[in-house]
Amino acid sequence: MANTTAKAQAGGKYADVNGIKMYYEIHGSGSPLVLLHGGGSTIYTSFGRILPALAKKHRIIAVELQAHGHTGDRDAPETFKQDADDVAELMRQLKIPKADILGFSNGGHNALQLAITHPDKVNKIIVASAFYKRDGTFEGFWDGFANATLNNMPPIYRDEYSKINPDPAALQNMFNKDVQRMQNFTDWTEEEIRSIQAPAFIITGDHDVGTPEHAVEMWRMLPGSRLAILPGAHGEYMGEASFPDVNTKLPDLFVAIVEEFLAT
Repeated sequence: MANTTAKAQAGGKYADVNGIKMYYEIHGSGSPLVLLHGGGSTIYTSFGRILPALAKKHRIIAVELQAHGHTGDRDAPETFKQDADDVAELMRQLKIPKADILGFSNGGHNALQLAITHPDKVNKIIVASAFYKRDGTFEGFWDGFANATLNNMPPIYRDEYSKINPDPAALQNMFNKDVQRMQNFTDWTEEEIRSIQAPAFIITGDHDVGTPEHAVEMWRMLPGSRLAILPGAHGEYMGEASFPDVNTKLPDLFVAIVEEFLAT
């Protein structure tokens, strides 16, 4: 098993969580907001553009999940259920009884799972660029995982991971586990989605991995939820690292609508 624990950044800490060394950072003060990154990502590839703005009003708890970034691995596949259990345990250790959750991509899936299996830990959820069933994605999405290699991973993800942990085996291990999880992706049932009691904000791009129609479907299944379909591709609207345009105002808009949702 690859060792994926690396030196923490300034201000970063580790917690012993369900058999792994889990990395997290805390920024700002105010109501707690947990940030859950996407697959293959780190705190900063997913949230680097918007984290400083969110930290102006919130106590940000930004985590890196199993095998990702600074966080260690366990001799078991990645699952959304395990990630949700890990986040809930970290919150318990940090004495955070309840928090708002912002999850992007696979982090959005983790936000859904947290709201389903740990409803007592969740105040509101922002589900960004995620889907609850396989046919909620654009045509051909799943075909890409059949013969995926590390060369298919966006270079920015490979580079950022290698800055944290230069071990090629650790990078390959994370990639393999991410691919396996997506190959084995199982739909949440409508009953599970409808069971979510936390107020939800469903956000997606108009050229995202999930279709706008699927985002509307999720929104209609969650009474009292909010919906935003923003211009751009997967994470472009929040300044995810694959979209480095420093002149776009979309991340500012994203932060503004998230803040309004959390304050309501």
